[in-house]
Amino acid sequence: MLKIENLHATVGGSQILRGISLEIPNGEVHAIMGPNGSGKSTLSYVLSGRDGYEVTQGTATLNGINLLDLEVDERAAAGVFLAFQYPHEIPGVATFIFLRHALNSVRKARGDEELSTPDFMRLVKGKAAELGVKDEILKRPLNVGFSGGEKKRMEILQMAILEPSLCILDETDSGLDIDALKTVSQGVNALRSPDRSMLVITHYQRLLDYIVPDKVHVLSKGKIRHSGGKELALELEKSGYAEFVDEDAA
Repeated sequence: MLKIENLHATVGGSQILRGISLEIPNGEVHAIMGPNGSGKSTLSYVLSGRDGYEVTQGTATLNGINLLDLEVDERAAAGVFLAFQYPHEIPGVATFIFLRHALNSVRKARGDEELSTPDFMRLVKGKAAELGVKDEILKRPLNVGFSGGEKKRMEILQMAILEPSLCILDETDSGLDIDALKTVSQGVNALRSPDRSMLVITHYQRLLDYIVPDKVHVLSKGKIRHSGGKELALELEKSGYAEFVDEDAA
């Protein structure tokens, strides 16, 4: 379970997160929605350990492990996975090699044996086929020349292979047409598990038509202003965030 208590964080000296408290039990998917600049992506970066984001107060634990005490690679080994809004291109590094190194690094950190090349090939090809990722893409440099949909499917493939305890999806619907959105959402839904928590960050309700959350939280100016069921996303689609922004200013 992800448990965040009174989390404050700054970026470049500016206060962005102003006391977030949130619990996501294992097996649940929670969505965070909010206007631009509310702190949604900052929260994802703080949890994953990105440089330049300083926690000034509060705690964040995953299955009892204090994430804030861990380096980025240690958080990955503990089960944290961040799917980027705009996945990075890595020229010169074959996708297949990247995936194998990532998996074996995590397995080694957890005290498990590394997979042999034949075993890894069987694993990755099976997972890729389920997600509609073609074999030839695995041979190309990671994300180089990939379409938006291919990049997002590749991140879902990484999640399927690494089997994280916490999946953070930071606006994974950005740049996707409706067909790609459906494919990526199907991949995410296939990873829902009683042992896995998911945090879905999005501006738009349309993603939540396909990845149906257990709870929706409204984030505004660094704080969670309101929480509710999946129907809250539909309300936000109709009325926008004005009442929550105004509430903060009052």
